[in-house]
This record gives sequence, C-alpha cells and structure tokens, in this order.
Amino acid sequence: MTKYKYILKDLDCANCAREIEEYLEKDKNLKNVIVNYSKLSLSFETDLKDVKKYASKKVNEVEPEVTLLEPEEENDSKKEIIIDSIKLVVGIVLTLIGTLCDFGIINKIIVILAYIILLYEIFIKAIKLLFKSFTINENLLITISCIGAYFTGNIAEGLMVIILYQIGEILEHLAVSNSRKSIANLMDIKPVYANLVLENEIRSVNPTEVKIGDTIIIRKGERIPLDGIIKKGETSLDTSALNGESKPKYVKIKDEVLSGSINLDDIIEVIVTTKYEDSTVSRILDLVENATDRKAKTENFVSHAAKIYTPIVIVLAIIVVITFPTLLDISFKEAVYRALSFLVISCPCAIAISVPLSYFSGIGAASKNGILIKGSDYLDGLKDINKIIFDKTGTITTGKFDNINLVILNDSYKEKDIINYYLKGESFSTHPLASSIQDKFNKKVKTDDVKNFKELSGKGLSYEIDNKKILIGSASLVKYQCKDNSIYLKVDNDIIAKLELSDSIKPGIKETINKLNKMNIETMMFTGDEKSIATSIAKETNIKKVKYELLPEDKYNLLEREIKTNPNKTAFIGDGINDAPSLARADIGISMGSVGSASAIEASDVVIINDDINKIIDAINISKKTDKIIKENLLFAIGVKILVLTLTAIGISSMWQAVFADTGVTLLTIINTTRILKYKKR
Repeated sequence: MTKYKYILKDLDCANCAREIEEYLEKDKNLKNVIVNYSKLSLSFETDLKDVKKYASKKVNEVEPEVTLLEPEEENDSKKEIIIDSIKLVVGIVLTLIGTLCDFGIINKIIVILAYIILLYEIFIKAIKLLFKSFTINENLLITISCIGAYFTGNIAEGLMVIILYQIGEILEHLAVSNSRKSIANLMDIKPVYANLVLENEIRSVNPTEVKIGDTIIIRKGERIPLDGIIKKGETSLDTSALNGESKPKYVKIKDEVLSGSINLDDIIEVIVTTKYEDSTVSRILDLVENATDRKAKTENFVSHAAKIYTPIVIVLAIIVVITFPTLLDISFKEAVYRALSFLVISCPCAIAISVPLSYFSGIGAASKNGILIKGSDYLDGLKDINKIIFDKTGTITTGKFDNINLVILNDSYKEKDIINYYLKGESFSTHPLASSIQDKFNKKVKTDDVKNFKELSGKGLSYEIDNKKILIGSASLVKYQCKDNSIYLKVDNDIIAKLELSDSIKPGIKETINKLNKMNIETMMFTGDEKSIATSIAKETNIKKVKYELLPEDKYNLLEREIKTNPNKTAFIGDGINDAPSLARADIGISMGSVGSASAIEASDVVIINDDINKIIDAINISKKTDKIIKENLLFAIGVKILVLTLTAIGISSMWQAVFADTGVTLLTIINTTRILKYKKR
C-alpha cells in the first residue's frame, strides 16, 4: 500500500477532525487513517487510484466545506479570516441599529438581515451536513439556539450569541494558527538550496539533486543543506536548531558537519556523505512531522469522551424541555430557553483541541532543545519514568578510547603485521570501539583477503586470512587467564598482542545522575566490563546499581526482568547500535548522540541529538510540564462547562455564559497551551 498525506483546508473544529477520522477508519479501502488537527493533516494508506478524488468525497460526506490540498499547496487562512471579520463587523453594525434604534417595522427587517449575515454560513454548513450524512454538529446546534432565541423573544440575546460565537471562532483560529506557526518556526531548518561545485561553475540546486561524493560550498550565513565532511576551510557553526545549544561549534578539515547548522564565519567546502532523504535535517523533520500521529492514552481517552459528551448534553436539553415545566414553576418558553443554552455548550472543542495541541507543542519544544520524541505516547510516558538503565560505553563514557596502548605478547610477530591484523578485522566491525582503533593507527589496509568475518556479540570478532584463524576481542574470547579491559589478538592458537584501553567519563554525567537521584529516579548501569572497572565508574558517577560482565542478551534479559517488576516506566539509554534490542524493549528507549545512525532512530523512542546527557532531565521536565498544562486545561474546560450547565438549569446563567463556556473556554485553553513552547532549561 502507498501512504498519502493531505492538508485539510477549512477544517475549523477539533471535534470535526475526530469525526472525519472515525468515519474514514470504517472505510475498508483506507488503512492507518490519522487526522491530526494540530497540523490540519490527513494521512492514510491505500491501493486505490485517483486517491485524492476518492478521499475528498469521503471527507465531504462528513464535512462538506473541507477541501483536500497537497502538502505543498498554500492554505490561505488569513484571507478567510479577513472575510469572516468583515461579515462580523457588518453584522455587529446591523445588530446595534436593529436593537438600539426605533424605526418601527424597519427594525425587524434590519434584525432579520443581521441574523442572515451572521448565521447564513453556519446554517448552510449545518444543513449540508445534516442531509448529506445525517450528522449533527456544533453549527446546527448554534443555529437552533439562535433561531430559538429569536422565537422565544430573546432577539438581542440571540444576535449577541452569534456575534460572540463568531468572535470566539476567529480568535480561536488565530490562536491555533499562531501555535502552529510557533511550532513550525522551532523547526524551520529545511534547506532551500545547495551550492553544488561543478567543473567550471558553482550552481544552486535543490538539495535532493546532490549525490554522495559531490562537493558543495557553504557561505557565511547559509544553512548547511546536507551532511558531510569538511574538505576545505574552517568556521564556526550555529547548531542551536539541531541541539538547542547557543554556543557556536568550531569545525575544521575532516570534521563532520550536519545539515541544519548555520555557517557563522568563513566559507567551507564539504564532501557530501548522505543523500538528502537520509540526512540529519530530513530525519529530524520527518520525526517531528509524524510524532503527533502516535497518540497518547490521554488523547485517546479525551477523543472517546468527546464523542459521548455532545449526545449527553443534547439529551439533557431535551429532558429540560420535557420535565422542567411540569416539575418546576417555570413556563415552557423558559424551559426551551434553558435547553437552547445547553445546546450552545454542547460542543467539546475545548477538550478535543487542547490535549493534542499540548502534545504537539511539547514535541516542538523538545525538538528545539535537541530532543526528538517519536510520539505523543512517548512524551506522555517520560513523566512516569522512575528507573533509568544506562549502557556504559558511549553513554556514561565517551566510547572513544583516546588512550590506546599496543602491547606485543609474542616477539615472533612484527608490530606492522599485528596492526594490520587489528585493522583488517575492525574495518568490518560496527562496534564504537572499532572506529577508535582505526583512528589510533590512522592507516588504510586492504581487506579483500579477509574471509568468513563474524561479529561475536559482546565478545569481539573473528575472520580468516591466509588460512589463519584470527580472533580479536575480550580475554574470555581468546581464553586468556587474566581478566582486564584489553582487546586481545589471537592468531590460530597463539595470543600475540593486546590493546590496553582507557575510556573517560563524559562531562556532566555526575551532575545529571545526581539530579536524577534527587528526582527519586533509580539509576542503574549495564556493562560488559569486568567488576572492578564497572563498580569504579558507578561509584565515580553516583549510579546506584551496576550489573557487569554482561553480553547483549544478558542486558536484554535483565532489562526484561526490571520492566516486569516495575509498575511505572523503565527507560534504557544506549548508543543506539549495539543496544538496539534493549532500546526497543524498554518502556522508553533513549539513544544518545546517534542522530546520524539509522539504527538509533529505528530502535529508540527518544533521540538526544548530541551527547549532552543532561537533555534527559529536559525531556522529563517537558513531559511533566505538558502533562500539567493538559490537566489544567481539562479541569478548567470540564469545570466551567459543568458549572454553566448547572447554573443554566437552575436559571441563573444565560446564553452569554454559555458562549463563554464553549468558545471562550476553548480560546483560553489554547492560550494556556502555548506556555509549553516557552520551556527553558533548568
């Protein structure tokens, strides 16, 4: 099946978005349907032809006014808001003339004209939907309420309800639009062009046209369009759009540069190492774009609650009309008025929009701080973490092994040959240590004579060359009696050398672990190192528990046990390559500094773009702030609606308060949601 994505033009209601999604989910021709009101997007998978026409037809069966646009098409919402505002102003003027002046029969004509101008579009939408799909939405309910107010003698109040409703709708659209714009600005890192170096010229081309191995130049002030290695020049880069760090990063020849960074100083030439679709900026945009398609439990609960809220309020309105004149000393006309006020409050938009928009804002704020969260459910889960298990190499320690010392154990072998044995094997390895060894000796070797290469999980590697069996790895792999942290080389039956390694602890680790301990989050470390090294690092960093001498399958099994015995969330933090099974199994898998690795993005739920482990604290805090604002919005929206419904039932409040309980509450919850975007590091 092919995946399609469209923009939903003129979709102006979060509850309507839910109705579209539920309706399309019933269609057997469409799979994995997702309607995201925060982004006004519709995505699905299908094998149909003429997909857009078919999808448009289905969407219009639910919302006749909604139009499907391609993602690159412009949705001119500003023009629509201006037109709606003009109609509103004309309606207000006519309302004031018709209700405050005395022109006899002309007053009625002016009032009816005001009703038509203010209510016409709402009425047409409601009738189209009613006859097309036999569905009642807030447009029909507002229409009934306002016309009912006219016939019950509350003419001015009916007009003011429409006016306040329209004002609220315009303000709501502006607020939602500004929220979307703020989030889009956070991730405005998409490159527009690349300066491709050709034989006789430099040509500006679309980044998708550049191939691996091509040379591009980046001038001062330009954004780097593709990942690559600096071929010529040196400069400082603004990487804040990628990792949230304001301090410029100095880079020189042979340094890797990531797309999305901005060149602050001198011109540089870069050899491209990835296609655009595999580049850092493309992956980040893809992750952020699709993150809110994975809905959290709270989102799903609110969606189901919103579905039954409107029918419940309508039923209550009917009960008021039928029973109040009999049970209470009020007229039928008054009972109808109170029921009409109920209908004004019956739209659950405040509840339906504030929750997904909050998650959308939370994911945007995290992205701005260099934290990629792959779904609303993972953002929601971060707040519930009470146990974090760290891999050691590449997470707690640098994994670079800057101090590597070669010790020859068999003098019959030359140093040159020993180095070649190491390099031939490590050139095939994906372990972080392999690149450190290659950097240490800084030498290229031919590998076409290497046969039967095997990566021995958690132990080392083996291969054959010139009919000799080569083993490179731990003391246990080569069956050496001494247990240490060295990488041994065994040729057939002879252990001929070892590499003594020294790995340093990353800056800021101890401070982060201390913060996590103060947050009552239990910290553990899993490592394949021997006991003395593991316990020493754990003690130095204040990690509470440590498990050592583990193979990858041991880490996985121990993680499984920790998850089953923990009623809350257990997170695993690793390098995203060798720890992929554990990252995938954890409640929340977090990969460190591995945005360039496809396996990191695939296996983990959260990706920290750089090696700043303190970002974990930010991720948890953003999750908690998002959760707090969601609860505030739900409590406020539900509380106000229940209060106004109660006051309306006993005759204290009127349609004025009902409009506030609907549109006013929606607007306030949206404004409250934008606070998430203002998150600052602690």
